[in-house]
Amino acid sequence: MTAVSKQNGKRSGLARFLAVAGPGLVVMLADTDAGSVITAAQSGAQWGYRLLLLQLILAPILYVVQELTVRLGAVTGKGHAELILQNYGRFWAWFSVSTLVVSCIGALLTELSGLAGVGSLMGVSPATTMIVVVGALLLMAFTGSYQSVERIAIAVGAFELVFLAVAWVAGPNRAELVAGAVDIPWRDPKYLYLVSANIGAVIMPWMVFFQQSSVIEKGLTTDDLPAARIDTALGAVLTQLIMAAVVVATAATLGKAGQGGSLDTVEQIAQAITPYLGERWGKIAFGLGMSGAALVATIVVTLTAARTLAEVLGAKHTLEHEPRDAPWFYGVYTIALVVGALIVASGADLVSISVGVQVMNALLLPIVLGFLYLLARTLPEPYRIKGAWAIVSGIVIAATVVFGVYSGVAGLFG
Repeated sequence: MTAVSKQNGKRSGLARFLAVAGPGLVVMLADTDAGSVITAAQSGAQWGYRLLLLQLILAPILYVVQELTVRLGAVTGKGHAELILQNYGRFWAWFSVSTLVVSCIGALLTELSGLAGVGSLMGVSPATTMIVVVGALLLMAFTGSYQSVERIAIAVGAFELVFLAVAWVAGPNRAELVAGAVDIPWRDPKYLYLVSANIGAVIMPWMVFFQQSSVIEKGLTTDDLPAARIDTALGAVLTQLIMAAVVVATAATLGKAGQGGSLDTVEQIAQAITPYLGERWGKIAFGLGMSGAALVATIVVTLTAARTLAEVLGAKHTLEHEPRDAPWFYGVYTIALVVGALIVASGADLVSISVGVQVMNALLLPIVLGFLYLLARTLPEPYRIKGAWAIVSGIVIAATVVFGVYSGVAGLFG
């Protein structure tokens, strides 16, 4: 029995939940990353409230997917890549990990670009921003434990809540909001492209790998499943409320009557989201929200890539190991951050990269969710998904995969 489980055995109710909570909340705050904020802003600017309903529909879907990762981690005590290797062999393990690495690279560039954009908004050069960010994240990983990294991630991610306040201040017209939310232009390729981007912005390959590894690293077991599920459910609701808030804020200002246009820079997005707060407070509010979103996601995607590559190589891969004992883990973490920062400092088109990465995530869903469902079917009793829940999970996952891929292909080639 792990230390966390031993402690939880002596606790009940809220105290037990607080001891277990963390992995779900961190991964969900990371889910509303810089790319997701940009995708939601584009959705509201170009289509008003027409993509708002999708944000609410995606909350339970997100929970269904991530609950399976909690179940796999708590029951098996093994990471996602390790389980694929064990059940389906080295080829499929590396194939799955390769898609993960592609997703992580795309996400990392998006997050660092978002941070560089916020820095530019505040008058700081991209190179200076990258030096500060990379230095701080390396210090965090090389000197901290999983618990300390989790607390830092939740603290910086909490700044995303500013978007809820911005949506409230924007004062959307309720009648326009409801009418727009149910006005769905299904046949428009541009709309379908953003539908796919929003699906990819909510269900990302690296989330599956990260939360399962975090459940293990935190020492959670099957006794902790009820509290871990609540942690995941609360995170799923929170992340989609934030996404909805960004859609509402931009729709209320730029997307009225379908007159909104494309947002091409971080500065334009800041101006669109915060017109009622004044230039100074608008910049501060947007800067805090975007920085929180990008920082927590940078932590998550970089740790995920490092953990998973080391895991499939059979090397040590947790923050509890010293750098000299886990060179692959810390090496990949460091290289990813440094190379990503160098690329971003050289200049990048943030908005097009961000939306494109989310569509790529949607196109990768068949691989990630397919293995997730198959692995959940191999669990021992009573944790194996079966009966009605297996059917519901299968339908939700299949529908998400089909619609995400269809929307992406139709949007790209329609």
